[in-house]
Amino acid sequence: MEYQILNASTCLLVLLVFIPTGLGICPSSCKCSGNDRNVDCSGRNLTVLPQGLQDNLTYLNLSFNQFVDLDHQLTRFTNLRTLDISNNWLKNVPAHLPKSLWELYATNNNIKVLQKLDTAYQWNLRVLDVSRNMVERAVLINNTLSSLKFLNLSSNKLWTVPTNMPYNIETVDLSNNFLSQILPGTLVRLQHLTSLYLHNNKFSYIPDKAFDQLSQLQVVTLYNNPWSCSDNQNILYVLQWVQGTAARVVGAPCTDQPWPWASTTPAPAQPTALDSSPMIKSTKAADRETSAAAPEPTKVTKTHKQFKAKEVTPLATQSHPVLFPGTDRPLLHSPDGPQEAAATRTIHVQDSTEGNASLAPATGSSTTPMTLSITSGMPTNYSKMPQSTTATLRKEEPTPSVPDARVPSRASRWEMGLLLYLAVLHAVA
Repeated sequence: MEYQILNASTCLLVLLVFIPTGLGICPSSCKCSGNDRNVDCSGRNLTVLPQGLQDNLTYLNLSFNQFVDLDHQLTRFTNLRTLDISNNWLKNVPAHLPKSLWELYATNNNIKVLQKLDTAYQWNLRVLDVSRNMVERAVLINNTLSSLKFLNLSSNKLWTVPTNMPYNIETVDLSNNFLSQILPGTLVRLQHLTSLYLHNNKFSYIPDKAFDQLSQLQVVTLYNNPWSCSDNQNILYVLQWVQGTAARVVGAPCTDQPWPWASTTPAPAQPTALDSSPMIKSTKAADRETSAAAPEPTKVTKTHKQFKAKEVTPLATQSHPVLFPGTDRPLLHSPDGPQEAAATRTIHVQDSTEGNASLAPATGSSTTPMTLSITSGMPTNYSKMPQSTTATLRKEEPTPSVPDARVPSRASRWEMGLLLYLAVLHAVA
């Protein structure tokens, strides 16, 4: 009995000593941690998977080795969260990867095409890094990769921005490619995108409305692209978008050249205080109408000779006619018959303080002067009167000469009659 117990104890001891080595929980060529569920086999020049890897791994690093093909070899790791297969000789993303993956790093390989089946069932994938490969075409299936937040396809050979990118994505790095176009609708669904890297590509312009739906964008890089700054038709959209976006733009295009609207579109004239007044607006409008219609000059017919009223140019301030009261005087008696004492003259008063367009005459253009007949005698010093004062008297036409010997007017005759009557009364008294 004791012998049997001793044999059983010996067997258990042997199992405890040799079973771990036989199962190979951590391969000798790798480093393990976290209850041997985090395995690092990088930099071992491996061409095949090491023996003894547990099926319940959560982290596996196979980078810096010489793997050429890993298809169907990683499917059994159903708890794997992070897989790093960077810096190998892989020609494609391994087929049938476990659906439990959260992060996949496949940088610096020989991958030429990102097939649709490579990511078709990766609903849990959050990070996909396939940078520094030779990818010429990336095919993504609509409504897949629903958990993806970070997509890195930089340093490849892409010519077109990939379509069907997942709508929840937040960061897209497409720098260092040969991108020259963005197909319509490519970025429409990316309303959660915060970072977009497009530097070091072949963009000459950005299509209209390509960035309009990127409402959450915080940073975009556009430097080192051959922008067609002289192409006013196509480059205009991205220039206007850069000016209006709240995102930080690194390397805005055409910053060292004059922008199209600076040379093709004349700057609007700034309205002055005078132009903004309704008085000047009405004066300018009336002036345009006068120029178009070319009206006949106004003639004066109330004098013994007819004088033409001159056409008055618009003034900087409102001009309105003012009537001066005159005195009734008798006609002059001469051998040729009665004549009027003076010629009709055009009188304008320039008022700089008045600014209401309603001061203009109710009918007629504001640029047509008003004439009035003055029957009083012409002042002798009329030619010496100032021509530009608050009340400006402007003679439109030269007046006929007046004889030096002034004939008494009707008022003078009444005065003389009155004086004679007074003298007679005085003599009678």
